[in-house]
Amino acid sequence: MGQVTILKIGTNIIVPLQTELHDDDARQLQTDILRRIENTGAKGLLIDISAVSIIDSFLGRLLVETSKMAKLMGAETVLVGMKKEVVLTLIQLGLRMQGLHTALNIEDGLALLDETVINRSLPRGRNEKVEK
Repeated sequence: MGQVTILKIGTNIIVPLQTELHDDDARQLQTDILRRIENTGAKGLLIDISAVSIIDSFLGRLLVETSKMAKLMGAETVLVGMKKEVVLTLIQLGLRMQGLHTALNIEDGLALLDETVINRSLPRGRNEKVEK
């Protein structure tokens, strides 16, 4: 596998997965993502898996773990582009996707990240949503 491109747009990092990942490649990608969050201070992480047709239990767990790690570093995560086959596999594997937001596509994912980051920055105790 070649190196996965990690793009920074505004306060977000976008990771478009263009190929299936082997376990070692997936671990390296996780390290690269966390390093990029640390170096840029990104507030959002969007992982686009629309080109991925198969997710095994290892990659599924790794995506959830990466999301949790990113959150500890101050970045919210949105996973976009899940095909129905991937959704079925994740459900059959029984993976709990707690803390991992999802959206249909990149546009919806970026909007969700923007909303999540804005709402997170509101003073505690305020639950109303910010109107755009």
